Amino acid sequence: MLSDNASSVASVVFLLDVDNTLLDNDRFAADLGDTLEQAFGTTERDRYWAIYAQLRDELGYADYLGALQRFRTGLDNDPSLLQMSAYLLEYPFAERLYPHALDTVAHLRTLGPTAILSDGDVVFQPRKIQHAGLWKALRGEVLIYLHKQQMLVAMQQRYPAAHYVMVDDKPQILAEMKQRLGHKLTTVFVRQGHYAAAAPADLQPTPDLTIACIGDLRGRKLEDFLPDTPVISLRAD
Repeated sequence: MLSDNASSVASVVFLLDVDNTLLDNDRFAADLGDTLEQAFGTTERDRYWAIYAQLRDELGYADYLGALQRFRTGLDNDPSLLQMSAYLLEYPFAERLYPHALDTVAHLRTLGPTAILSDGDVVFQPRKIQHAGLWKALRGEVLIYLHKQQMLVAMQQRYPAAHYVMVDDKPQILAEMKQRLGHKLTTVFVRQGHYAAAAPADLQPTPDLTIACIGDLRGRKLEDFLPDTPVISLRAD
């Protein structure tokens, strides 16, 4: 594993977000909402999402299982409640991978050490990564923090490198990471999912590379990610 070679310094390490970067988390959320509505009705579905939003504000990351724990209030005798944990933990995330996501991972691994750098809890997020097939594809090179943009020192200790490439659907996080790492980081913004669609156009610093979908990285060469590369925007055909 890459982490076993912590004493060596790679030239470039690629870091990949998960939700709406490698897999369609918006589709998962829609499926979850439909399942909640079918099992409990629209009022209870909306109550779950209100709990989820409150928890997200409190914690700073998505906590679907934590929201389910609070959601149980008043539903302890409903047999559908206990089925929801299985629904979440066994959800077929491999079916929600974006086209060519695994091909992209394989390609980037030919260019340099590659790892997942994600936000999330320590139960559901690892489970999601495993069920999607990403844990295996990345050979277990996975980091999950509460706020990854605040954990860049720890990330560099785990994966020392001369340069880093971060691929993410949230330009705000990319901007924060760029402010902290400067020219040592190349930021790649993937225009997928609702966060990307809602991103402010005037956010600074702007991403170094903007792509329409994760599969667009399959044809990129190592020099395309190195410092002093001009800002590039790619669009899907």
